[in-house]
Amino acid sequence: MKDTDAHRLSTRFAALLGEHQRILFKVANGYCRDSGDRADLVQEMAAQAWRGFARFDGSTKFSTWLYRVALNVAISFYRSEHRRIRDTVPLEGLTVELPASEPHAESENLTRVRQLIAALDPVNRALMTLYLDGNSHAEIAEIVGLCVSNVGTRINRLKERLKRTLEADHVDR
Repeated sequence: MKDTDAHRLSTRFAALLGEHQRILFKVANGYCRDSGDRADLVQEMAAQAWRGFARFDGSTKFSTWLYRVALNVAISFYRSEHRRIRDTVPLEGLTVELPASEPHAESENLTRVRQLIAALDPVNRALMTLYLDGNSHAEIAEIVGLCVSNVGTRINRLKERLKRTLEADHVDR
């Protein structure tokens, strides 16, 4: 590849990534609690996207392709992090009290929904993240590699499950 071609490619990538960088942050927020881990994950997603950009053929929207890359990197990160946590020895009796937040029902519900989504397995978490970001079932199917009807069914089941859990939370109060 000539220097001018490489320069054009890197300029195009930088422009597209700048335009769609919020995708990386949304995905990272869905898979990492720690701000340092989120920053590392965003960097890794950007690096992987750059490595694969020469193979991006434009047959899909850049945002769709970037979501796919970001989710694959995040799921790999999640699995390795989950394995690391599973292989550590817990400290018995350690509890951490989080500071109380302001008692706004809406913010409590939003926090609870985020907790429930964070507890989902990586694929279902990706489905809900993409759904909540306003992607169509067809776009989600293309990103995660499922058929459209499977995406619709899974999302409806996940929404019902989240709704039942939230309703149960309110009954328990």
